[in-house]
Amino acid sequence: MANIKLEVEGMSCNHCVQAVEGALQEIGAKGKVNLEAKSVDIEYDAAQVDIMKLTDAIEEQGYDVVSTGG
Repeated sequence: MANIKLEVEGMSCNHCVQAVEGALQEIGAKGKVNLEAKSVDIEYDAAQVDIMKLTDAIEEQGYDVVSTGG
């Protein structure tokens, strides 16, 4: 399993947390949103999901991924 932290703009409430974490779960990743830090820590199988797919899943929910950190 691989891990990545993405900085995400536009998240502000519990609905945002559910939307992002749910979208990641749908593609086989496990996300944990931190609203204060405006970030999401993601655990995923790099053989099944790449960073672009993670980013797309979040952005399809209406949020902006502004950087990808390790």
